[in-house]
Amino acid sequence: MGASSEDALRQELRKVAPGTPLREGLDFIISARTGALIAIGDQKAVESLCNGGFEIDTPFTPQRLFELAKMDGAIILDSECERIRRANVHLVPDPGLPTNETGMRHRTAERVSRQTEALVISISQRRDVVSLYLDGQRVILEDIDVLLAKANQALQTLQRYRSGLDEALERLTTLEFDDVATLGDIVETISRFEMVRRIASEVTRYIDELGTEGRLIRMQAEELTAGVDDDYTLLLRDYGSDPGPRKATTARTQIAGLPPEQFLEPSVISGVLGTSSDQQTAEDHVRPRGYRVLRRIPALPASVVNRIVERFGTLSALVTASEDELDDVDGVGSRRAAAIAEGLSRAKERALG
Repeated sequence: MGASSEDALRQELRKVAPGTPLREGLDFIISARTGALIAIGDQKAVESLCNGGFEIDTPFTPQRLFELAKMDGAIILDSECERIRRANVHLVPDPGLPTNETGMRHRTAERVSRQTEALVISISQRRDVVSLYLDGQRVILEDIDVLLAKANQALQTLQRYRSGLDEALERLTTLEFDDVATLGDIVETISRFEMVRRIASEVTRYIDELGTEGRLIRMQAEELTAGVDDDYTLLLRDYGSDPGPRKATTARTQIAGLPPEQFLEPSVISGVLGTSSDQQTAEDHVRPRGYRVLRRIPALPASVVNRIVERFGTLSALVTASEDELDDVDGVGSRRAAAIAEGLSRAKERALG
């Protein structure tokens, strides 16, 4: 599933998360074992597939959804789940569309989701299974206790990955101040960022599904991912051929689309960074511009950081610069120059122990 499809699915999952009116209505239906077929959104396309039933166009409430589900046929809701448009409808999607389902209700749901942009929910009458379909993709709505267990397991993995990332960043900072960092070190650090980003995405999906039940997990996940995006972007600005923030964002997107085995390849990463050459290896020496280290100095505006990096070019040149040389940079001034020199000195002392 692509990034855009994943984002769309997360948005739809929020509609059926615990604490929402729609989820309350679904729980009523599950408890009564009545089953249901519900289409949400893309009203024009869905209505072209409707046969029979009746228009009611009434405000949505969980109780009304439950009562209408006692009848045969599908229920049609608007995209925001604020109004019930139609009920007791026979949906007639294109029978030629592929489907992997066997039951009539689930086959109809999958085909309608393929033919429209609607979210289609199918509730099995016998097995109490709630299936969500979007663009032909099926997601089974799991029990809250199961989701919480999976979310906590993913959260523990995120914690381990974040610890690994922090260790990699500390090691890289030490190598940078010693001016001995290699392309292999950058590839390793980028792989750590990607591992954190990917498991964080999985945790976010669980949070979306849990709704009000996922507040604590959301807080923990936010704490574990604090500063990760900024550090990742600054790392790419430090080593990319183009240090612009827009180029770094593009590089992040490209790396995010790689399979895990490729973002461990120096040649692939150097290609994304725009620094590739025919004989480039993991042992090649690389030099950071200093964006990531300068970020740690308090009250230093991004515009000033950019001018400092443009003036000195590399972290090694920046570290050896005098206060007078720093003061010469537009927007720095004597007091800020002293703070930068002191901040760099402390950072180097911490990194080298």
